[in-house]
Amino acid sequence: AMEKSYISMLLLLVAISCALAKDVGKKDTKETIAKPKLPQTLSRGWGDQLIWTQTYEEALFRAKNSNKPLMIIHHLEDCPHSQALKKAFAEHKDIQKLAEKFILLNLVYETTDKNLAPDGQYVPRVLFIDPSLTVRADITGRYSNRLYAYEPSDISL
Repeated sequence: AMEKSYISMLLLLVAISCALAKDVGKKDTKETIAKPKLPQTLSRGWGDQLIWTQTYEEALFRAKNSNKPLMIIHHLEDCPHSQALKKAFAEHKDIQKLAEKFILLNLVYETTDKNLAPDGQYVPRVLFIDPSLTVRADITGRYSNRLYAYEPSDISL
């Protein structure tokens, strides 16, 4: 139950901060272009101080061994929705703190594992896997056609 409440809290935070990021996002596009690109770490910008795993296999192994749930974020660099979610996720202190309770993996390529695309391959898509390595298909956002999508407009939840 504890884990479930973390997750609902996390999703709520993601939703709220996305809504905030939407307004902020427009103003600073110019600055972003001017900045030199930082070398890409495994975090890919989702939280540089968090520990990210490199592959799905490694993530499963670590989740099982540490008995922590696994959070997988599917995203694409050129997708504006992914970018908005990433910005919100990375800049929100509470989310970053909560994220420490998970084994973390973010993917910019599709996985061959059908369990990670229970209702199709789209981004951004956030899935949770518990330490028994079961994909928690019951933890979903509010879109029936894209169960694992979270959007800036979810602030109204």
